[in-house]
Amino acid sequence: MIKTKAAVLHQSGGHARPYTTSKPLHIEEVTLDKPGKEEVLVQIKAAGLCHSDLSVIDGNRPRPMPMVLGHEAAGIVVEVGEDVTTFKVGDHVIFAFLPSCGHCVYCASGRAALCDPGAKANNEGVLLRGERKIKNKDGETYYHHLGVSGFAEYAVASIYSLVKIDPSYPFEIAALFGCAVMTGVGAVVHTAAVKAGESVLVVGLGGVGLSAILGARAAGASQIIAADVSASKLAVAKDYGATSLIDSSEAGALDRLKQELTTGGVDKSVEFAGAMPALDFAFQATRKGGVTVTGALPHPDARLSLNPLLLVGQEKTLKGCYLGSCVPTIDIPNFLALYKSGRLPVDQLITHRLHLEDINEGFERLANGDAIRQVIIFDEK
Repeated sequence: MIKTKAAVLHQSGGHARPYTTSKPLHIEEVTLDKPGKEEVLVQIKAAGLCHSDLSVIDGNRPRPMPMVLGHEAAGIVVEVGEDVTTFKVGDHVIFAFLPSCGHCVYCASGRAALCDPGAKANNEGVLLRGERKIKNKDGETYYHHLGVSGFAEYAVASIYSLVKIDPSYPFEIAALFGCAVMTGVGAVVHTAAVKAGESVLVVGLGGVGLSAILGARAAGASQIIAADVSASKLAVAKDYGATSLIDSSEAGALDRLKQELTTGGVDKSVEFAGAMPALDFAFQATRKGGVTVTGALPHPDARLSLNPLLLVGQEKTLKGCYLGSCVPTIDIPNFLALYKSGRLPVDQLITHRLHLEDINEGFERLANGDAIRQVIIFDEK
């Protein structure tokens, strides 16, 4: 067993803003059980703050409580459990926020993002084998967040939640590939299948949306339109490679996109805002025969009003995207290679570097829209 500091959420929703005052995340000393069969102990070196974490804090994504949050992280393997042959002590790893069992019908057909055992484990707040490894000083067992619980100095994880990487990559960069980059770039190149020369609309310009812009640029999109309701985020998108900017809340914004910026709409659109007006805008902005992809996670009660005649008469496609439709063991190394070649400059995403003790301040900043990707850097030991 090992003791470690961790950021624990005891209640999902009901926290007053600002979070710097209400402090929904408590920094506690917890104990981790030793890694079991097909599990390893990882020393966390960097972990990113994501809207998916924020949605658990504010209650939009209910999870079992208490829970150690964090699902975008990278670190070093420091101990291996029974029957671990693919990892060894000293390996550098990135966490994928959905474990891929490798043998269910979805994994076997190359659709790891739909892994049945992985989804079940994530929903129940346990590791892939169904166990919980985190306890507080009184012996109470805490839940795992998406098989990662990366807001801690150490984490026990299933080997099916990990991807081994070359140790030359900085941890703060590597961590981003576990969620923001994998989801954003994957949505563009896999789910939307953007081809060279096509036009792309990206709606919602957080870390995932800006990753999608970088992905569209790497894929050879001829036109990349960035849409948001925030002027500051639109300004940032231009630096990432957006060729046109549009405030989707302005009157006439859709007409401007379809009549001035394009001829009838874009070939492909991807939406990451998590709001129904944003998804509607993305769908309406997609041309006849085009594809609209949503990779956001709105409140479970949210509903989209859609005229099916548009799907039929215009042969449009509306697709969901989870995990960037990626196979993490294949796509994370491939995306890292794009970063190394300079074609995926994701280091631009990092706007703030924090200590674990600053995490509530970080989430208040994220809730305000004042950050893109904030990364917790853990001290060397």
